[in-house]
Amino acid sequence: MGDVDKWIEIVEKCQYLPENELGKLCKMICDILLEEANVQPVSTPVTVCGDIHGQFYDLQKLFSTGGEVPDTNYIFMGDFVDRGYYSLETFTRLLTLKARYPSQITLLRGNHETRQITKVYGFFDECFSKYGNANGWKYCCNVFDLLTIAAIIDEQVLCVHGGLSPEIVTLDQIRTIDRNGEIPYKGAFCDLVWSDPEDIEAWDQSPRGAGWLFGHKVTNDFMTINNLSLICRAHQLVDDGLKYMFDEKLVTVWSAPNYCYRCGNVAAILSFKTAQERFAHIFLAVPDAERVIPKRNATPYFL
Repeated sequence: MGDVDKWIEIVEKCQYLPENELGKLCKMICDILLEEANVQPVSTPVTVCGDIHGQFYDLQKLFSTGGEVPDTNYIFMGDFVDRGYYSLETFTRLLTLKARYPSQITLLRGNHETRQITKVYGFFDECFSKYGNANGWKYCCNVFDLLTIAAIIDEQVLCVHGGLSPEIVTLDQIRTIDRNGEIPYKGAFCDLVWSDPEDIEAWDQSPRGAGWLFGHKVTNDFMTINNLSLICRAHQLVDDGLKYMFDEKLVTVWSAPNYCYRCGNVAAILSFKTAQERFAHIFLAVPDAERVIPKRNATPYFL
């Protein structure tokens, strides 16, 4: 474990790994992820987290709030990168923990863990400016391709980044998706990372241009068919960190406080002692005085 322990020490300080070391880490993670199921079983106790979006110092606050790995087991429901200043350091930090404690931390795929989205929302540019080439980004994209789609806690609580799909009636249908690759523009895999709950009965078009809006009746039916007691998802900013819908059958968890360094929201994580017994931890953003705000790169790298 020599390499991994060394990497953990580096990335805890909000530093990124040399390119070849990142390549080694990503290869190690890909080997671990190949063993995981599309619906990865997880046992309680476990703490569920929403979007992080490159807010490294707030991820540190999350760990100090919920407990460090491996004392606390975690499920992160995707969107590790883009928008924040430190996507590379944030993602690398999570990967080093996954390498060291593979069964204590489960990483799900979000809609931002794709080549196409990261080219628009910051992660590609960040990797390019830090490494001077696209190799580090490519290594991370290999990991994105293998991240699992969902987790199920004690066979009762489904965790997924976005939500439901009209093409998915049973969990077994999620288990048959070929997840290794870019997320498609439409279809079941796309919907699971892009959809949002809405106060409607069944399905409606999503303003995001991908996925669906899904309502209380389809949620109820899905949960009855699959014997679920709760659906946990992320994907949407929630000012209070946590939002229950559909008679508390579905909860949105948001874990990026003061999102984009300006939204003023608090963040939450949800700890499950058992599938039924759970409690939220609310936390605030780290004050500016305790974080390093990067100098904006004055010379665009493409000149």
